[in-house]
Amino acid sequence: MNLWRHGDFMKLWTAQSISMLGSQVTILALPLAAVLLLDASAFEVGLLTAFGYLPFLLVGLPAGVWVDRMRRRPVLILTDLGRAAILLLVPVLWWIDLLSIEILYPITFAVGVLTVFFDIAQQSYLPSIVDRNQLSDGNAKLEISYSGAQLAGPAVAGGLVQILTAPVAILVDAVSYLCSAVSLLLIRHREPAPERAAAEASLVSEIRVGLRFVLRHPLLRPIAVTTGVGNLFDLFGMVAAVLVLFAVRDLDMTPAALGIALAIANVGALVGAVVNSALVRRIGVGPAIALSSVVPGLAVLMLPLATPATAIAVIGGALCLCGFAIAVYNINQISLRQAVTPERLQGRMNATMRFLIWGTLPIGTVLGGVLGDWIGLRPTLVIAGVGSMLACLPLVLSPIRTLREVPVLDETADLAKVSADEH
Repeated sequence: MNLWRHGDFMKLWTAQSISMLGSQVTILALPLAAVLLLDASAFEVGLLTAFGYLPFLLVGLPAGVWVDRMRRRPVLILTDLGRAAILLLVPVLWWIDLLSIEILYPITFAVGVLTVFFDIAQQSYLPSIVDRNQLSDGNAKLEISYSGAQLAGPAVAGGLVQILTAPVAILVDAVSYLCSAVSLLLIRHREPAPERAAAEASLVSEIRVGLRFVLRHPLLRPIAVTTGVGNLFDLFGMVAAVLVLFAVRDLDMTPAALGIALAIANVGALVGAVVNSALVRRIGVGPAIALSSVVPGLAVLMLPLATPATAIAVIGGALCLCGFAIAVYNINQISLRQAVTPERLQGRMNATMRFLIWGTLPIGTVLGGVLGDWIGLRPTLVIAGVGSMLACLPLVLSPIRTLREVPVLDETADLAKVSADEH
């Protein structure tokens, strides 16, 4: 079935698209609120970003077990509603003059915990409502939405912050989660009940099975190492801690100008999502993953070259290149992961991958904040670029680089291995 005619996928896609747009608003609005309203330092901005990613390190692994024990759609709906309620606290506290950086930390952490469950459930839910040979197409469509949200979100956020203040921009995100929950409620597909055997095993043993599956798999392991190390240094790690400060304080950019630069940057992500299928047909899925892992480091090394006169062009151009590569990388590595993983392990696989590749983010953001205060923002960006370049080596040197197509899952053999590990 063509996914355009797949009603349940379209509802999932709609929910994701609405939620992603709102989330992109908050990604810029929260640090801008900290900088402009609360006069936060580089360390405080880095710490704020770290609180958003820390849940992937602290609850990511058990979340995967719990997601495998539950139907995924209710998890998606409840986490959407929870994030909406928590984010509503920001504008309310601001309106009654009680907002502080200390309050933003637990709010960001709580939203992060719910995001862990949502992301793991969403990536685990997709293979249950579409066929395996539709995964690449489904992930490409989700990536287009993500890229479109990245394209529109920063510009919308910059404009809302400039005109109506950051708390109002965050209110927009809260409303988007409510709309996403409504769309998910309309999905007709009913998941089968999870296997009861999974619920009888101990939490620790199930976590161990997920870790073993990922770390022993010749294709999943290099993806985990490269992405985890890359995230420590690049856009969501060290760079995330200093980029807003660098733009506002060193380059004298207004929130609106920064939003425009990020919107320009995200054109690359949208283009990458659109052309990915043609690129994979031409060079193969493995080379596409390997080559796209190299580019982000080059892009980050362009950022310290920006001056007040060239800020929009350099930041927009560098991140546009980075966005293109990340879109291609994510579509193909996520599809590869889903395709080689048995259905009963989807939650634990995704949780383990999230733990390994997102668990480095809070370390990176705190490190970026510390280095930004200690050695300056430009030198920190240089270190981030070099580290991101080196991160690609485990993947580039792995068997992935030779894959022309996604391998066909041998469900029987893989489940036999898993059963042996469980016993």
